Amino acid sequence: MSNEYQIEAIGEHAMVALGMQFGDALDACGQGSVVFLQGDLGMGKTTFTRGVLRHFGHQGAAKSPTYTLVEPYQFKQQKVHHFDLYRLGHPEELEYLGIRDYFDGSAINLIEWPNQGAGYLPTVDIELTILPQEHGRTLSFVAKTTMGTAVLTRLQQAPV
Repeated sequence: MSNEYQIEAIGEHAMVALGMQFGDALDACGQGSVVFLQGDLGMGKTTFTRGVLRHFGHQGAAKSPTYTLVEPYQFKQQKVHHFDLYRLGHPEELEYLGIRDYFDGSAINLIEWPNQGAGYLPTVDIELTILPQEHGRTLSFVAKTTMGTAVLTRLQQAPV
Protein backbone atom coordinates (compact mmCIF):
# COMPACT_ATOMS: atom_id res chain seq x y z
CA MET A 1 0.00 0.00 0.00
CA SER A 2 1.24 3.45 -0.85
CA ASN A 3 0.48 6.75 0.79
CA GLU A 4 1.63 8.80 -2.21
CA TYR A 5 0.64 8.73 -5.85
CA GLN A 6 1.50 11.06 -8.72
CA ILE A 7 0.09 11.17 -12.24
CA GLU A 8 0.03 13.58 -15.16
CA ALA A 9 -3.08 14.79 -16.97
CA ILE A 10 -3.11 16.56 -20.32
CA GLY A 11 -6.30 18.43 -21.03
CA GLU A 12 -9.74 18.78 -19.50
CA HIS A 13 -10.91 15.32 -20.60
CA ALA A 14 -7.98 13.69 -18.75
CA MET A 15 -8.75 15.69 -15.57
CA VAL A 16 -12.39 14.60 -15.64
CA ALA A 17 -11.38 10.98 -16.30
CA LEU A 18 -8.97 11.03 -13.34
CA GLY A 19 -11.71 12.54 -11.19
CA MET A 20 -14.01 9.67 -12.21
CA GLN A 21 -11.35 7.11 -11.28
CA PHE A 22 -10.80 8.86 -7.97
CA GLY A 23 -14.56 8.85 -7.35
CA ASP A 24 -14.59 5.11 -8.03
CA ALA A 25 -11.76 4.58 -5.53
CA LEU A 26 -13.58 6.65 -2.89
CA ASP A 27 -16.81 4.76 -3.59
CA ALA A 28 -15.09 1.38 -3.31
CA CYS A 29 -13.80 2.24 0.16
CA GLY A 30 -17.42 2.77 1.22
CA GLN A 31 -17.16 5.52 3.79
CA GLY A 32 -16.99 9.26 4.10
CA SER A 33 -13.79 11.13 3.48
CA VAL A 34 -12.18 14.54 3.53
CA VAL A 35 -10.13 15.52 0.49
CA PHE A 36 -8.17 18.76 0.23
CA LEU A 37 -7.82 20.11 -3.33
CA GLN A 38 -4.86 22.45 -3.62
CA GLY A 39 -3.43 24.42 -6.53
CA ASP A 40 -3.47 27.90 -7.95
CA LEU A 41 -6.46 29.42 -9.74
CA GLY A 42 -7.15 27.66 -13.03
CA MET A 43 -5.32 24.43 -12.18
CA GLY A 44 -8.42 22.26 -12.61
CA LYS A 45 -9.70 21.61 -9.08
CA THR A 46 -13.34 22.08 -10.11
CA THR A 47 -12.79 20.12 -13.33
CA PHE A 48 -11.39 17.23 -11.29
CA THR A 49 -14.40 17.52 -8.95
CA ARG A 50 -16.73 17.28 -11.97
CA GLY A 51 -15.16 13.88 -12.68
CA VAL A 52 -15.76 12.70 -9.11
CA LEU A 53 -19.40 13.81 -9.37
CA ARG A 54 -19.79 12.06 -12.74
CA HIS A 55 -18.70 8.80 -11.15
CA PHE A 56 -21.72 9.07 -8.86
CA GLY A 57 -24.09 9.92 -11.75
CA HIS A 58 -24.10 13.74 -11.95
CA GLN A 59 -24.49 14.80 -15.58
CA GLY A 60 -24.31 18.58 -15.39
CA ALA A 61 -21.47 20.96 -14.75
CA ALA A 62 -19.91 21.10 -11.32
CA LYS A 63 -20.84 24.48 -9.96
CA SER A 64 -17.96 26.25 -8.33
CA PRO A 65 -19.32 27.23 -4.91
CA THR A 66 -17.06 30.28 -4.70
CA TYR A 67 -19.83 32.51 -3.34
CA THR A 68 -21.99 29.92 -1.54
CA LEU A 69 -18.93 28.12 -0.06
CA VAL A 70 -20.56 24.67 -0.39
CA GLU A 71 -22.54 22.84 -3.05
CA PRO A 72 -24.17 19.65 -1.70
CA TYR A 73 -25.00 16.70 -3.97
CA GLN A 74 -27.17 13.76 -2.94
CA PHE A 75 -26.88 10.54 -4.92
CA LYS A 76 -28.66 7.23 -4.28
CA GLN A 77 -25.92 5.82 -2.11
CA GLN A 78 -23.65 8.78 -1.40
CA LYS A 79 -23.57 12.41 -0.32
CA VAL A 80 -20.85 14.61 -1.78
CA HIS A 81 -20.09 18.14 -0.59
CA HIS A 82 -17.98 20.42 -2.78
CA PHE A 83 -16.49 23.31 -0.81
CA ASP A 84 -14.68 26.33 -2.23
CA LEU A 85 -13.22 28.40 0.58
CA TYR A 86 -11.38 30.89 -1.66
CA ARG A 87 -13.52 33.88 -0.62
CA LEU A 88 -13.73 32.98 3.05
CA GLY A 89 -12.77 36.06 5.05
CA HIS A 90 -11.84 34.23 8.25
CA PRO A 91 -11.88 30.52 9.16
CA GLU A 92 -14.28 31.29 12.02
CA GLU A 93 -17.00 32.03 9.41
CA LEU A 94 -17.25 28.26 8.90
CA GLU A 95 -18.96 27.99 12.28
CA TYR A 96 -21.81 30.19 10.98
CA LEU A 97 -22.10 27.91 7.96
CA GLY A 98 -22.66 24.94 10.30
CA ILE A 99 -19.53 23.29 8.98
CA ARG A 100 -19.59 20.42 11.49
CA ASP A 101 -22.93 19.20 10.11
CA TYR A 102 -21.30 18.38 6.77
CA PHE A 103 -18.69 16.08 8.29
CA ASP A 104 -20.93 13.31 9.59
CA GLY A 105 -18.56 10.51 8.59
CA SER A 106 -20.66 9.31 5.66
CA ALA A 107 -20.20 12.11 3.10
CA ILE A 108 -17.35 12.68 0.69
CA ASN A 109 -16.08 16.23 1.26
CA LEU A 110 -14.00 17.83 -1.50
CA ILE A 111 -12.50 21.09 -0.23
CA GLU A 112 -10.84 23.67 -2.47
CA TRP A 113 -8.58 26.23 -0.76
CA PRO A 114 -8.49 24.31 2.57
CA ASN A 115 -5.88 26.68 4.05
CA GLN A 116 -8.64 29.30 4.26
CA GLY A 117 -10.43 27.07 6.80
CA ALA A 118 -7.39 26.12 8.87
CA GLY A 119 -8.29 25.13 12.41
CA TYR A 120 -11.97 24.53 11.58
CA LEU A 121 -11.74 21.60 9.18
CA PRO A 122 -11.56 17.94 10.23
CA THR A 123 -8.60 15.66 9.67
CA VAL A 124 -7.85 15.28 5.99
CA ASP A 125 -7.75 11.79 4.46
CA ILE A 126 -6.12 12.78 1.16
CA GLU A 127 -4.38 15.93 -0.01
CA LEU A 128 -4.35 16.49 -3.76
CA THR A 129 -2.04 19.16 -5.13
CA ILE A 130 -2.36 20.12 -8.80
CA LEU A 131 0.65 21.79 -10.41
CA PRO A 132 1.19 23.07 -13.95
CA GLN A 133 3.41 21.24 -16.40
CA GLU A 134 4.46 22.25 -19.91
CA HIS A 135 1.52 20.47 -21.57
CA GLY A 136 -0.80 19.65 -18.70
CA ARG A 137 -0.96 19.12 -14.97
CA THR A 138 0.72 16.94 -12.38
CA LEU A 139 -1.63 15.59 -9.73
CA SER A 140 0.10 14.59 -6.49
CA PHE A 141 -2.00 12.66 -3.98
CA VAL A 142 -0.83 12.15 -0.38
CA ALA A 143 -2.77 9.92 2.00
CA LYS A 144 -2.92 11.15 5.59
CA THR A 145 -5.04 8.34 7.10
CA THR A 146 -5.48 4.59 6.73
CA MET A 147 -8.63 5.21 4.71
CA GLY A 148 -6.73 7.63 2.47
CA THR A 149 -4.07 4.98 1.88
CA ALA A 150 -6.77 2.46 0.90
CA VAL A 151 -8.21 4.94 -1.61
CA LEU A 152 -4.80 5.64 -3.17
CA THR A 153 -4.02 1.92 -3.38
CA ARG A 154 -7.29 1.41 -5.24
CA LEU A 155 -6.57 4.41 -7.50
CA GLN A 156 -3.14 3.05 -8.42
CA GLN A 157 -4.72 -0.25 -9.46
CA ALA A 158 -7.18 1.45 -11.84
CA PRO A 159 -6.47 1.11 -15.56
CA VAL A 160 -4.91 4.26 -16.97
